[in-house]
Amino acid sequence: MPELYDSCLPLTTLREEEQLFRDTVREFAETRIKPHVMEMDREGKLPRELIDDLFRLGVMGIEIPAIYGGAGANFLMAILAIEELARVDPSVAVCVDVQNTLVNNALVRWLNPEQKARFFPRLVRNAVGAYALSESASGSDAFAMQTQARLDGDSFVLNGRKMWITNGAEAELYLLFANADMTKGYKGITGFVVERDFPGFSVGKKEDTLGIRASSTCELILDDVRVPRENVVGEVGIGYKVAIETLDEGRIGIGAQMLGLAQGAFEAALAYAKERKQFGKAIAEFQAVQFQLAEMATEIEAARLMVYNTARLKESGASFVRQSAMTKYFCSQVGERVASQALEVFGGVGFTKDYPAEKFYRDAKIGKIYEGTSNIQLQTIARTFLGR
Repeated sequence: MPELYDSCLPLTTLREEEQLFRDTVREFAETRIKPHVMEMDREGKLPRELIDDLFRLGVMGIEIPAIYGGAGANFLMAILAIEELARVDPSVAVCVDVQNTLVNNALVRWLNPEQKARFFPRLVRNAVGAYALSESASGSDAFAMQTQARLDGDSFVLNGRKMWITNGAEAELYLLFANADMTKGYKGITGFVVERDFPGFSVGKKEDTLGIRASSTCELILDDVRVPRENVVGEVGIGYKVAIETLDEGRIGIGAQMLGLAQGAFEAALAYAKERKQFGKAIAEFQAVQFQLAEMATEIEAARLMVYNTARLKESGASFVRQSAMTKYFCSQVGERVASQALEVFGGVGFTKDYPAEKFYRDAKIGKIYEGTSNIQLQTIARTFLGR
């Protein structure tokens, strides 16, 4: 049996360029996003001008090589961007998360040079990406998908429905999975780059969600969508491998999102505790409140160490499947617990929309659900040390 922590690396501090990048994203989040958070939540929409600003900031193509216009930066910098954006608004953070840790990350690894030259400049400049794997009957059992791809000459003809697709409303390019040979089961699954303007492709309704309401979660409809063979990602039949490896990285991104959410909720609760007076003094002076804040701060610190360490593992080329699942599982717990405790520090006003606590609380719940539920993460963790 392998040791439980056989692939952990020593934690390192942020490099100077990573610190500068983090500070730049933090300033952007505070000045450009924060004033509009509640409006975006009410309207359930990310303004296109804000998305354009994210492209100009350079956070939509962090790992895309500089030759294509990207930042050519490391994976941890993508994680830092997600964390800092989630500290202010997890909806904006998940848009950037999907673009970088799922779409760009997969395409950097699996596209050929000609495909990279076609798609990367768009993803860097103005094209939002989406990752389309889930269907109504294939969530945790992702490989039970029914969307089919039939080879017809130099193209594949795709038919089916995709559900719960983040960035669905804004995306121009979709990393979409369909089965090119149902007789082979999951070994028929193939990845495609589907472009929004392909005939027969349409975006269905946006789901009315509990949290991260400004983020679009949509159905995708494929009705005889003809996709050129040159849009196949990797090779026909290895889509299952593309999907699994990409989700391992994406889970670190969700960990970063929940970490940033927890940090934002904690900072809001701390500021309120210093201002709110009861019995003649600030509630932060009461030991019970101090203990609540101390527990929150401790869990956030542990989550941050886990997120950064797993990101460094990924960068090093070491195995990180177990750590990725642990990070996603633990950070989603921390996000929900800290958001709940923060709301309690606010007391009655925390239950209203006049303060940020209730939004952080609503936004936190999705962390245990998307990109693999908590049960799926526990199953993955157990398999790595049980050898199954």
